[in-house]
Amino acid sequence: MINIVYDHQVLRLTEAFYNDYPNKEYGEILKKAERPYNCLLIQTAYEYFICVPYRTEISHGYAYKFTRSKRSRRHRSGLDYTKIVIVAKQEYLDTSPALVDADEYKETMMNIERIAREAHTFVEQYVRHWNGEQVLHPSEFKRRYQFSPLKYFHKELH
Repeated sequence: MINIVYDHQVLRLTEAFYNDYPNKEYGEILKKAERPYNCLLIQTAYEYFICVPYRTEISHGYAYKFTRSKRSRRHRSGLDYTKIVIVAKQEYLDTSPALVDADEYKETMMNIERIAREAHTFVEQYVRHWNGEQVLHPSEFKRRYQFSPLKYFHKELH
């Protein structure tokens, strides 16, 4: 297997992003009561970034689940691929430091290649399905993408 170096950063999305994607119209985009989620931003070869949110509770298999953090012993915390958003504008990226659990940050960095590869694959499979290149069974597509915000980013995903 070839190791690919992914450019990445932990951050939050700006109010400009949430203003352009208000919860009323874009309900699948995560936002806690008046505060955005911290996310892992992964650079792509395209003209957008993949933003994977950190979550405390994940009950499905389409995520990287932490195993070494204190929080993961009490919760099912991880990076949730089903809630990936696509970011194409620099003004959507908050450059101030985002705070995440130190153990989870360390585990993220130790597994960044796997996480980035899985996040890219999750997005690519969605695109290939919609382009008719690799159509998933309807129940499998629903299981993976029914609550995904990717449906809001078809323009960015081409």
